[in-house]
Amino acid sequence: MPFYTEEGIQIPAVTTDQMREVDRIAVEDFQLDILQMMENAGRSLAAIVIQSLGDNDGRVLVLAGPGGNGGGGICCVRHLRNHGIEVNLALTVLPTELRGAAAAQFHILSRSGYRELQADSLEHALRTSKIVVDAIIGYSLQGAPRGKAAELISIAREHARRIISLDVPSGLDSTNGETAGVFLSPEITLTLALPKTGLAHIAGALHLADIGIPPEVYSQIGIHIEPFFAGRYSIPIKFRD
Repeated sequence: MPFYTEEGIQIPAVTTDQMREVDRIAVEDFQLDILQMMENAGRSLAAIVIQSLGDNDGRVLVLAGPGGNGGGGICCVRHLRNHGIEVNLALTVLPTELRGAAAAQFHILSRSGYRELQADSLEHALRTSKIVVDAIIGYSLQGAPRGKAAELISIAREHARRIISLDVPSGLDSTNGETAGVFLSPEITLTLALPKTGLAHIAGALHLADIGIPPEVYSQIGIHIEPFFAGRYSIPIKFRD
């Protein structure tokens, strides 16, 4: 399933299972650290948000789940704050329920004096934020979103003016592009490492971020690529039949 850069370079897409295996190989065999890859994702996401804000005038709201996708969103909050941007964070779980690298990202943020948005302020923040960042569910979605994640997606659908999604729009199956329940249709999706097959026909612009995975990792699952970022850490890509 071919995606292409603006220069016409073909980029292969991966299914959910393939991406899960890429992550496993990167961590277990190549000793890449999850926190390191998450940091790269969050910084690239912040750069896309800053570019979309234009004059840096406007509030941002980040919606984050408990997994790796949410950790990238939490990391994005810190980078936006470092650039002087007013940003709020709403989680789908209590901070104490975060695990692994996502918990580490929240710890860094909380040690900096930041506190997450209170539930009774969420709707107001959604209405008044210039951009809402969707880091609720990544490629791990199975079936329809449930619980607090589904609630945040529904509220964002109703009130958000502009949405930027990380990796995969929440509610979208990353392999087949189907939506079993509520879902988001972002203005921009910043997918990570390689595009997912389910992103072939999404609405909005699609960008691809380099999170530090070397081509040799992909060759372990039979995908052979040459470096294509050409001095950039994220690039616009498009799907072609």
